Amino acid sequence: MGKHSSAVTKSNNNRRPVYLTAVGLLVLSLGAVFVVRSFGSESGADGFLGGKSCDDPTQIRLSTTPEVQPLLESAAKSLAAKKDDSTACLQFTISAAPSAKVAKDVAGSTDNRPDLWVPDSSLWVAQADDGQKVPTIAVPSIATSPLVLVGRSDNFADTSSWLGMFSRAQPALLDPLSQSPGALALLAIQAERQKTSATDNQVAAVVVPTAQKLGSMAKPYTDVNGLFSRAGQAGSGLVVPASEQSFVKYQDEHPDSELKAIVPRTGTLLLDYPVVVTAQSNDEVFSDAGKALAAELISNAAGTARDDAGFRDPLTSELGGGRGVGTITRLTAPSAVAVNKTLLSWTRLSLSAHSLAVVDVSGSMAEVVGGKTRMQLTIEAAVGGLRLFPDNAALGLWTFSTKIGPLGADFREVVPIGKLTAAQRQKITANLVVQKPIKGGGTGLYDSAIAAVQAVRSSYDSSAVNAVLLFTDGKNDDPGSLSLAKAVQTLEGLRDPARPVRIIALGMGPDADANELRQLAQATGGQSYVAKNPSDLRDVFISALQSR
Repeated sequence: MGKHSSAVTKSNNNRRPVYLTAVGLLVLSLGAVFVVRSFGSESGADGFLGGKSCDDPTQIRLSTTPEVQPLLESAAKSLAAKKDDSTACLQFTISAAPSAKVAKDVAGSTDNRPDLWVPDSSLWVAQADDGQKVPTIAVPSIATSPLVLVGRSDNFADTSSWLGMFSRAQPALLDPLSQSPGALALLAIQAERQKTSATDNQVAAVVVPTAQKLGSMAKPYTDVNGLFSRAGQAGSGLVVPASEQSFVKYQDEHPDSELKAIVPRTGTLLLDYPVVVTAQSNDEVFSDAGKALAAELISNAAGTARDDAGFRDPLTSELGGGRGVGTITRLTAPSAVAVNKTLLSWTRLSLSAHSLAVVDVSGSMAEVVGGKTRMQLTIEAAVGGLRLFPDNAALGLWTFSTKIGPLGADFREVVPIGKLTAAQRQKITANLVVQKPIKGGGTGLYDSAIAAVQAVRSSYDSSAVNAVLLFTDGKNDDPGSLSLAKAVQTLEGLRDPARPVRIIALGMGPDADANELRQLAQATGGQSYVAKNPSDLRDVFISALQSR
């Protein structure tokens, strides 16, 4: 039926055939709501064509996702056509909307709040909490579709895990904040850790750059068919997490496509299409109506239509005709806590950055560690970290050591904060690689940290994460600076919960004072990390970005 709304009335009387009224035809032609009424007793005189109608039907507004709307409309019509049914007189109005939008409407108790809701995934149910009650699930599932990875065969050399696939290909996620396949892909990486034993750093090394890249786009991905088209182009390295149902329908419409779908060996999560009661009252009435509608959709009579539409049954039986990915292994479904944590983390990670990198160039940075100076290792970490920032981020560069700046300051501006255009990236990189340790220079850490926070605050960007990235190998050794206690007190005095600027301190080498860095960072609500070995630097930088 497409994406229009429909209304279907079901009476508990004996029924004549279904008729479409002239008014119904008119409204249907306008693409809005149409009403199909069924009428009963032939002896009655108050219904259309002399039948007895249901005078006061229970009105039920049901919202669902577009792909399952036609199946629900058919089930409602089938329910309305039954003659020996003891359920109450029901009138369903079925409309389509993205699950994330309905969750927001329910949580906000807007006028668009439906009585029943069939989201594509139960992960959205907890997001629909209006503060008074979490919606209840009347039927756990009316259909299923496993999450699959779609791409060209060349991109599936290693199908051992979701994390492995994402690290070797170019994951193109539908917006995890509004699209179930995108959210489920992130949750699958977490769910499979029971089998892969992946560490936090290994997961972050894949998820953080992905979030930064996708978060930099002017508009997140929401069109799965558009992504399939891009992934199918010759030489494309894209892999698209999507529902099996969407892939099967794309194959039906594009029989010459060279795309294939796989499920990693660790298993997958499901789009499970539950029936959820979202009405603010009369829960039992709406729950019974949802169960009656679900029974029609799960019946054997509806099985062929469901399979044709690319959906599996609630038991995840394979699709007919050899379509789809066949037998699957299911990962443990995520809890509401895991869903909330994952979505909040993505929201934070995908935000743009407004940051200032402040790099230690004191004399101790000349010390050799593992064949390279600390300065060289720091520069490599900073240049590598620069690649993780998206194009819509803003970044500047300072260096610090005692008395290197104007009027004897312990810091010096090298590149002002600016958007990471190609020119800005080149300027920062070029200035980083020529930095040399200043012989005899001390570590003017406290004054530099305070000044950097003030500088970021002066150009604050309310749409981004505002931070100071502080790289150092030691501890403050400027005899003319503030004490640690006074520096912490000053930083705490600069804190503004409405305009936070956090220090992310990255200590390098055994001489970095972890306690000192921790106190400076915590005074701003930030975090500190110490890499004892050169090989730890990338992980430390990833962790720093993750803590934003």
